[in-house]
Amino acid sequence: MANDFNDKHVLITGGTRGIGSALAVRLASEGAKLSLNYFSRDEDAQQTVTHITGLGGEAFAVQGDNASPKTAADVVTLARAQYGPIDMLVTAAGLSIPGSADAMTWERWKTTLNVNLDGTFNMIYAVIEEMQQQQFGRIVTFSSIAALRARENQIAYSVAKAGVIAMTRCMAEAWAQHGIRVNCVCPGLTETEMAHTLSPEVHRMIMQNTPLGRIGEPEELAAVARFLLSEESSFMTGQTVVASGGRVMIPG
Repeated sequence: MANDFNDKHVLITGGTRGIGSALAVRLASEGAKLSLNYFSRDEDAQQTVTHITGLGGEAFAVQGDNASPKTAADVVTLARAQYGPIDMLVTAAGLSIPGSADAMTWERWKTTLNVNLDGTFNMIYAVIEEMQQQQFGRIVTFSSIAALRARENQIAYSVAKAGVIAMTRCMAEAWAQHGIRVNCVCPGLTETEMAHTLSPEVHRMIMQNTPLGRIGEPEELAAVARFLLSEESSFMTGQTVVASGGRVMIPG
């Protein structure tokens, strides 16, 4: 079977930590050239790049806040200058600010939507014209099971992630004619830094109510994203693939 990633340029937002980093390491081992977008943590970014290059892979870190359309376009321009046209895009950057519904503020609402929804939109529109010209593109977005179940303490996050699912479906239909596939990964709680915005008590409750009895590992979610980028999923577009240890099956 042909190597689906050899010499392919993959741009990953949130690519220097958590699921994004795990995916970058996996794809680099299969010959991909990685442009890893991050928001602010230079040390984490450099460590990820050093790790990948130390394993013989190719990776480049590019800083930028994708809540701004201009900055998203600048990130793509820098990535393109490093490795050429973008073949695949993964939008793994995310932000959750848990808090009671009564404590919701406009500022918290906008910040959460800016990162999770606007950032996804901006990055896709920064690469889509090039993908249309190439008549090839693979896009994987990241949502959350918070988009599929009520979350009274994550109103903004749940709304933003539900928007990502709707965006994925609409874009998949719009651009399938150009050889572009767009799919979504919908994780349950995963062992990342974001997971620890929740209290230990909430962690225990989630694991108790998850059929597999644990939270996910970044590498497990990275494997799902890799599948959706690869030609193993060649007849899939507009799909939301849930990986939650079975938790999403539980009502409420």
